[in-house]
Amino acid sequence: MRNNRRQFLKQLAGLGGVATMSAVPFVANAAAATNVKDIRLSSHDGYVRLVFDLDKSVDHSIFTLNQPERIVLDLKNTKMVHGMVDRVGANSMIRRIRSGVQNNDDLRVVFDLQAEVKPRSFLLGPSAKSGHRLVLDLHTEKASPAVTKKTGTTKKQLRDVIIAIDAGHGGRDPGATGKKGTKEKTVTLQMAQRLQKKINQQKGMKAVLTRKNDRYMRLRDRIHKARDNHADMMISLHADSFPDPRARGSSIYALSVDGATSETAKLLAEKENAADMLFGDVNLAVEDEMVKEVLFDLSLTGNIQSSLDIGDEILQQIKSVNRVHKKQVQQAGFAVLKAPNIPSVLLEAAFISNPREEKNLKSSAHQKKVANAVSKGVANYFARKAPPGTWLSASATEYKVRSGDTLGSIAKKYKTSVENLRARNAMYTSNLNAGQVLKIPVS
Repeated sequence: MRNNRRQFLKQLAGLGGVATMSAVPFVANAAAATNVKDIRLSSHDGYVRLVFDLDKSVDHSIFTLNQPERIVLDLKNTKMVHGMVDRVGANSMIRRIRSGVQNNDDLRVVFDLQAEVKPRSFLLGPSAKSGHRLVLDLHTEKASPAVTKKTGTTKKQLRDVIIAIDAGHGGRDPGATGKKGTKEKTVTLQMAQRLQKKINQQKGMKAVLTRKNDRYMRLRDRIHKARDNHADMMISLHADSFPDPRARGSSIYALSVDGATSETAKLLAEKENAADMLFGDVNLAVEDEMVKEVLFDLSLTGNIQSSLDIGDEILQQIKSVNRVHKKQVQQAGFAVLKAPNIPSVLLEAAFISNPREEKNLKSSAHQKKVANAVSKGVANYFARKAPPGTWLSASATEYKVRSGDTLGSIAKKYKTSVENLRARNAMYTSNLNAGQVLKIPVS
């Protein structure tokens, strides 16, 4: 039995080891073999980026191994010229790269690492200058290991998921103004501060603000703020406006690849993007050419799908607070949603041009309801899809609820708290149903 397990691990790792992150599949169209045309590497402050140039899209998965630290990248039905990985030299994060054939048709690439890193990957479709690409970012794990009091031994410290909250407009860009003189920039900052407080009360999540006061920020600076904080999600808060004061309701938007979902979404995106046209450029480029390609490429298919998923969770919760103007997540080309590898949504909380909704937007009680709804939507999403290495992704075990169980009895059994059980499972009441499966958080 032990030999069989050891043989399986060797097949899984290429050299053996223990997997610490489950493989996450990325869906692409099945077709003839994909060919790797080139591999490019660039180093940045805190991370290394590898770009695999492909002749078509590809199914791929990625997982980590430790002792020693490695990352394994599997590409379904893919071929690569022998020795191509040798073009990528050793650097501060990678000691060497190996490749080989897996299951006759698949390509396996193993990265031997200098130290533990956090991997992120995404696919890009063809752009004006480039074809299909698979981008792999290796971020330095900066968190120091935790030391247990009893033994003095170290264990991996689980991080919080990071949510960047972007209060729309600000400074010399007031946004829309209501009939009573309420400015969009004011209510979005108030809602952002309340949402930050609510999220930070939930274990396993941390919120950061792109702006903390009444200041003007270019769209690219908002994106950079989210990236600098290694955000796992970005939420941009706004208040809608329309010439007809009867227009009302909330809407959620995600980035669009093929154009706006509706003419309204298109016009709204043009309005929100216009601030940089008036007060500064919308050049999202940075010094690195590959990063520039990512910032301007709208074919972040997996990223957009995650944004739609997040938007739907928030939309389901916001229904309890306000009438929903659009019953589905809308899509449009908002520049602020083009943060690479960060799922992003834009919430139009209400119509500031509607007298009743303007009053609600100014109300602290209503703002708290919006913050509660959005934070619940965020918690629901991360309860299902928390990034590896976070407290919300880690479970000591799972427990199937039995008749007579309570959260208190389950928490006592597993030496955790009711609050932690609720946070790990995105629960807002103590109600349990027999047969319900709970994820037990790590202590």
